[in-house]
Amino acid sequence: MFVPLSIPSPDVNSFDVTQWLSSIGLTFFGQWNLPIRFYALCIILGIILATWMTSRRLTKRGAEPGVVLDIIIWAVPLGFVGARVFHVLTHPGDYFYDGADLLRVFYIWEGGIALFGSLIGGAIGAWIGCRLSGIRFWTFADALAPAMLVAQAAGRLGNYFNTELFGQPTTLPWGLEVPSDNPAFPTGLADGTLFHPTFLYEIIWNLAGVAVLLLLEKRFHLQWGKVWALYLIWYGIGRTWFETIRVDPSEIFFGVRTNVWAAWAAILLGIILFIVQSRRHPGVEPSPYRPGAEWVPPTAEVESTDTYSDDELEGEEALTASENEAVEPSAKSEVGAKS
Repeated sequence: MFVPLSIPSPDVNSFDVTQWLSSIGLTFFGQWNLPIRFYALCIILGIILATWMTSRRLTKRGAEPGVVLDIIIWAVPLGFVGARVFHVLTHPGDYFYDGADLLRVFYIWEGGIALFGSLIGGAIGAWIGCRLSGIRFWTFADALAPAMLVAQAAGRLGNYFNTELFGQPTTLPWGLEVPSDNPAFPTGLADGTLFHPTFLYEIIWNLAGVAVLLLLEKRFHLQWGKVWALYLIWYGIGRTWFETIRVDPSEIFFGVRTNVWAAWAAILLGIILFIVQSRRHPGVEPSPYRPGAEWVPPTAEVESTDTYSDDELEGEEALTASENEAVEPSAKSEVGAKS
């Protein structure tokens, strides 16, 4: 069995859709230049997979099919806003300096989004969407938790196509090849130096986390936000290690990278959330909907809670009989008139 001595970096990270359209005869589009980046496609793939998986999990709990769309229409845009804001605030030197063009803060196509920021912004958007749709916020969070790890795994594949966010030098056989002309290539290192493929480590960690969350959820019947709490703990633990071996620049506070602080905060928040929700809600959720906002399937039978005494039922039978007697003479007279 052949084992590669390294992981090669991709030769391209985008394709020009207008050139493809011209190649199939649509030459009109050749006058433009519209590059489609693989990183963006990976993010879109992650959103699609997470939406599909979350929808199936919510529907299985009894939610209306497609209700997830009413939530992600808020969560996804605010997630991107939060991701960009977090990145800018944790990399102020890249945007705020003498002579800087402050509009570059909005140039998201140049790169620069942070997952922890997307969690904050996305949580705000999800809360709004849940309030409008009637879904319990923690029900949605639990349904999203394993799907979120799937989306993050797809997004990390985009880092591979961009040849970015790699780790420290390594001699391991799965080291990542990084061209020396890469802007992120550390100065002073020899051409051909291999680096830890942190994108691959995180993909493996995230997909393993999907299996762990689903197993624990099924084994212990976890609800009320406890699956989401475990997600925060799992991802926070992995991200702590990934950040410590990365070589890309980052703001340092008390000798620790910003994202390591964020990872520790995620772990702590997950532990607190799990303990609090376990004490407040030891049982199972009665419904994925908030009280008064339940969805009733079209095929569901309408149940009546009205009760009647025997006297009321006898009175109703007597009334029905009298109505029949009143109808019968008129029916007979009508028959006689026709004859």
